[in-house]
Amino acid sequence: MRLVLNSLHDEVAAKLRERIFAGELLPGSFLDEPALCAELSISRTPLREALKVLAAEGLLRHEPRRGCFVSEITERDLDEIFPVIALLEGRCAFEAATRATDADLAALEALHERLNRFAKSRRINEYYEANHAIHEAIILLADNRWLAQVIGDLRKIVRLARLQQLHAPGRLEQSLSEHMAVFAALKARDAEGAEAAMRTHLTRQRVALRELARSQKSRLSA
Repeated sequence: MRLVLNSLHDEVAAKLRERIFAGELLPGSFLDEPALCAELSISRTPLREALKVLAAEGLLRHEPRRGCFVSEITERDLDEIFPVIALLEGRCAFEAATRATDADLAALEALHERLNRFAKSRRINEYYEANHAIHEAIILLADNRWLAQVIGDLRKIVRLARLQQLHAPGRLEQSLSEHMAVFAALKARDAEGAEAAMRTHLTRQRVALRELARSQKSRLSA
């Protein structure tokens, strides 16, 4: 019975997590537990276990006597997280450059071709998914479970805001150029170059988000 319960609450957590990442559950929104139980045809117990999982991941916040809300990522959160994730993913790129086989690079090249197609057609959602797959592939090639674990935790939080930066003027083209620079270094087996290019890529994501936030504030105050 315990195994069934664990499987159910993990499944519920996965469904809610995807809704958060897809923007169906917006930052700051309240999670109506009775409504979710009815919609998912589950009892309160697996739902509450799922909510605990998502709260531990930082995707939800629990307020006593009020319930659960989707986390709102702040500018301070982004300022604190991006330098750390840039260092960690930069190290992944370094290690990937030393380990990638010709077959690995061929698979990465196919992913970059998809990225290029989506950028040219300005299909931002598809671009983001291809971008996500490339980052995951590089983390996998690094073959360092400690890096993968910490990056995975941080990326869940950053994912709440990362898609927005692709809407900043010129950012889609800039992002593609940065990815191609990382890939060029990987193909050349240039570990230090791959690390530097990945760190630049993630640092510029933060800059794009900051500029977008400033632009939005200016429009609201106009």
